[in-house]
Amino acid sequence: MQGQNQQQAYDRGITIFSPDGRLYQVEYAREAVKRGSASVGIRTPEGVVLVAERRSRSPLMERDSVEKLHKIDDHVGIASAGHVADARQLIDVARRQAQVNQLRYGETIGVETLTKAVTDHIQQYTQTGGARPFGVALLVGGVEDGEPRLFETDPSGTPYEWKAIAIGGNREEIQGYLEKEYDDELTLQGGIDLAIEAMAVGEEDGFPPEGLAISTIATESGEYRTLELDEIENRLAELDLLTEGDDE
Repeated sequence: MQGQNQQQAYDRGITIFSPDGRLYQVEYAREAVKRGSASVGIRTPEGVVLVAERRSRSPLMERDSVEKLHKIDDHVGIASAGHVADARQLIDVARRQAQVNQLRYGETIGVETLTKAVTDHIQQYTQTGGARPFGVALLVGGVEDGEPRLFETDPSGTPYEWKAIAIGGNREEIQGYLEKEYDDELTLQGGIDLAIEAMAVGEEDGFPPEGLAISTIATESGEYRTLELDEIENRLAELDLLTEGDDE
């Protein structure tokens, strides 16, 4: 009984390490990320692709109100997986950091610098009593000094840089597909197609066009762009992954 009580103490206290060096609340936050709908990021020589699945709980819900992709600055975007409300707080942190950098130094913020500023904020919530970790993971993609960059943030506050990465539900299967099919010489359009195909792993019926959100940051222009619904529909049709928009 005493051992069980100690276990519960480690379980509740975000600032308390268990005897085997674990922070249980951070691990639970990672589980919350796994329960979210998937997002995929792919870095190509021509730019970065961010793709997110937009699930709707009801056919009466407007899918556009499901925010999974966010423009942070003209050259940076973020995709999220996990608790949407937590993601919105971190998006606000990222946008403020980008604007502060522009006002203070007169230049756009670097993608790596922005990512580390966000992860520093996340990490504070893993060692503060009376708080909880953010139950969300982010993909931060953009162009820095003419080079595409793609980072993942973890609920522990750790940043990782990737060529291609999946977060959220069905991560293992999607990541396995990316590891098998990724090519360093992908075009931007090829990156979009690879991301859609990876998202479709385990999805027998494909996607309606409004079921995906897709954004790109092109290396040449360095500008964030969101694909229109008809563009997504054309890509899904080309890949034979188009289905009717039925949420039942």
